[in-house]
Amino acid sequence: MNFQASILWRKRVTAIASEYPDVELSHMYVDNAAMQLVRDPKQFDTIVTNNIFGDILSDEASMITGSIGMLPSASLGESGPGLFEPIHGSAPDIAGQDKANPLATVLSVAMLLKYGLGEENAAKRIEAAVLDTLSRGYRTGDIYSAGNKLVGCKEMGEEVLKSVDSQVPAPV
Repeated sequence: MNFQASILWRKRVTAIASEYPDVELSHMYVDNAAMQLVRDPKQFDTIVTNNIFGDILSDEASMITGSIGMLPSASLGESGPGLFEPIHGSAPDIAGQDKANPLATVLSVAMLLKYGLGEENAAKRIEAAVLDTLSRGYRTGDIYSAGNKLVGCKEMGEEVLKSVDSQVPAPV
């Protein structure tokens, strides 16, 4: 059954791609995509796949950024703003301990603003605030390294908010 679903998926994506001639499309088997993602992640702009393969590849990609706590995601459709959320789950093992990295959630809000609501300037402001906070050395435990300041979830969020409030210029 999975094989038939993959054939249907490929046919639909190929048909839709013909409507966007300026977008390059290539098909990969998931095992090759996983290897390519590790070998050369910059070759990918967007990966379109079914849910199970998307879950696997996004978890793998998170380790390229250093943590699953760094990646936002979006599920977009033709109507409505879409669904925007971090790729990670709820992390019940660290719930209430002020250990979670809030940046994927914050960046998911930026994606909502940009892709769901058409507020690109607001999205850029949030993205710039996250970059500013990281450039000032703030790190949660999942991305911490010597020479940076270890903070919890709450303080990381407060530092991002300070960057937003300080009118950090958005990248052009």
